[in-house]
Amino acid sequence: MASDLQWLQLALTGLMIAALPLSYAWVKGRRNRYRQLVWLTLFLTFDLILFGGFTRLTDSGLGCPDWPGCYGTANPSLAHASIHAAEALMPSGPVTWAKAWIEMIHRYLAMMVGVLIIALMGLAWFKRRELRQSPWPATALLVLVCVQGAFGAWTVTLKLQPVIVTLHLLLGLTLLGALAWLAARSQPAASHDAAASRLRPWIMLGIVLLAVQIALGGWVSTNYAVLACTDFPLCNGQLIPTMDFRHGFTLWRALGKTASGALLSHDALVAIHWTHRVFAFVVIAYLGWLGLRARHNLTLSRPALVLLALIALQFASGLSNILLQWPLPIAVVHNGGAAALLVTLVFMLARSGSDASRRA
Repeated sequence: MASDLQWLQLALTGLMIAALPLSYAWVKGRRNRYRQLVWLTLFLTFDLILFGGFTRLTDSGLGCPDWPGCYGTANPSLAHASIHAAEALMPSGPVTWAKAWIEMIHRYLAMMVGVLIIALMGLAWFKRRELRQSPWPATALLVLVCVQGAFGAWTVTLKLQPVIVTLHLLLGLTLLGALAWLAARSQPAASHDAAASRLRPWIMLGIVLLAVQIALGGWVSTNYAVLACTDFPLCNGQLIPTMDFRHGFTLWRALGKTASGALLSHDALVAIHWTHRVFAFVVIAYLGWLGLRARHNLTLSRPALVLLALIALQFASGLSNILLQWPLPIAVVHNGGAAALLVTLVFMLARSGSDASRRA
């Protein structure tokens, strides 16, 4: 259990880091501080998701094997002796000086976002009459970030169990999508566009398909199955390779093992990778069709063009991950592209609604 002193030190760290963006939002958003804070929190949450991907891809998730601090301290500098001992015992293991700092910086950034969401909720309640919108969505964000924090703790305490890590990723993207929705609603309402409204069900379906693909991508990443297929468009020289779906998609199991504790086979990793790859074509085709259809609409044309550009980026970065053997910068870009696609679709959904729905 973390000591009261450790919690206090970490809370103060989060407040100090959050002080800069809060000051910026206060000064920059004199006319509408709520809108400025929503947009700033959205931007920093996107950055947090990118850094979370970097933490996972550098295998730094257990850089500090306890939570919320690092070996019972508020920062790795105070745990130097423990980190040095763990690194000396296992030089190629999960605990190194660099990985400890990467993991703790990720936690500090998460605390910062938590502080910003608390401030956002307080402002939403204080200014609720002036804003003319319910403060409960901002309140729900605080609940969501608390649940996300719990999954962050379980990610460490359950030793990177794939289903927990994947749910941690999905909750982070849910938080990002909710902030994107609030940001879109904070903008001045546009006039109702009946043609755009007719696309709402198709945009919603696009969000659902993207969510499934992100979950599959998270499952690939958390099981380290990116290089299970080393060629393209075939997989290890076969159109339909030998695969073990039963063990590959058993959710509750330790990292790299089956539910019975045996080592996870390569065929199980191939099943994970192949499923993500095949479903990617479904998502690309659908979102491409949606983008081409929406770009002719005056209300949706700009986000539709962004959507099409992001689809091309995702295809290129995903293919590069395979052919270039998973280079870290491209892998981070691929993670960020998925988050950007989600934000773009949420903005399209918000812009396709009526004035009344945007003020609800």
